Amino acid sequence: MRIVFEKRKSRARGILFAVPALSFMISMLLSGIVLLIAGANPFETFASMASGAFGSSNGFSETLVKTIPLALTGLAVALAFKLRFWNIGAEGQLVLGGIASSWVALFLGPSLPEPLVLPLCIAAGFAAGALWAGIPGLLKTRLSVDETLVTLMLNYVAILFAEYLYYGPWRDPKGYGFPGSAPFIEAAWLPRIFGRAHAGIWFIPVIALLFWVLLRRTRWGFELSIIGASPRAARYQGIAVQRNILLAVLLSGAIAGLAGACEVTGISHRLQQGLNLGYGFTAIIIAWMSQLNPLAIPFVALLMGGILVGGDQVQMMMGLPSAMGTVMQGLILFPMLAGSLFTEYRIRVLSGKAKKSKVACVEGEA
Repeated sequence: MRIVFEKRKSRARGILFAVPALSFMISMLLSGIVLLIAGANPFETFASMASGAFGSSNGFSETLVKTIPLALTGLAVALAFKLRFWNIGAEGQLVLGGIASSWVALFLGPSLPEPLVLPLCIAAGFAAGALWAGIPGLLKTRLSVDETLVTLMLNYVAILFAEYLYYGPWRDPKGYGFPGSAPFIEAAWLPRIFGRAHAGIWFIPVIALLFWVLLRRTRWGFELSIIGASPRAARYQGIAVQRNILLAVLLSGAIAGLAGACEVTGISHRLQQGLNLGYGFTAIIIAWMSQLNPLAIPFVALLMGGILVGGDQVQMMMGLPSAMGTVMQGLILFPMLAGSLFTEYRIRVLSGKAKKSKVACVEGEA
């Protein structure tokens, strides 16, 4: 007897919902076990996390603050993952977007008409993220260089470049020696909705809906789905595989760069420490939990944002480390990755007799 994984020819709609739901339940069970080991009551801990993230206007505002970059980077990596282009560099693309947006706000903003400052900041972040993603995109399409390692390493190049700027040439001379650029002019600020939640949240439904229409209702989306399933089959059908991959990767990086632009124009109003908080890495979890469905990503991002904010609440109210939220993210990731295996493959158990009869049948046909 042996167990084999067989590629599904088609996937029932129920599987796409049942497997992620079951995976999430398993992750909650594992989280509960970890909490018990840490000496905490799992039910009280989960209730405290939910109350901290959604139980007050201030908590919900902070949850939305984290949801915005999580959702945008989640949409970014999901688009690339559709093509089996493993963009692990959303964190660096977010940081480059923040740098470019800060440059416009600091050096061009004071001399520009006020109505143009914020749109140009957003556009600069969008373009910078695309260009940063274009490096591994070109290496992949022209030289067949593995994108996983390149996108991962470029994260640290972007992060260190940002640190060089706000510790060095862009440091605010009036900042009493603290690292960080000078504050942006108010024309470069995204308006606040309530609390610290800002207007960048409106980008999320617009981009999610556009991605859904693009992938489900356009010829380009159909071509991308074929490329993701089989690049060789796409080439046989005359699809420009390399060009489509590069365009999708540029768009993926642009959305991640937009997240960085929203962070500096909507939250910090300057370039400083705290821009790279791991949103681009958490986006990978969000994309997989959403089964790469752009309409599901905003809701999963809201959940993950709540876990991050709730982790801080757990630290204050129950004496647990704030890293518990990060631990729970990891415990969510592994069951989701395992669950994605069952959405793509089905398990078959073959007995020895069945195997022999199959061989005999093949020999008889020969």
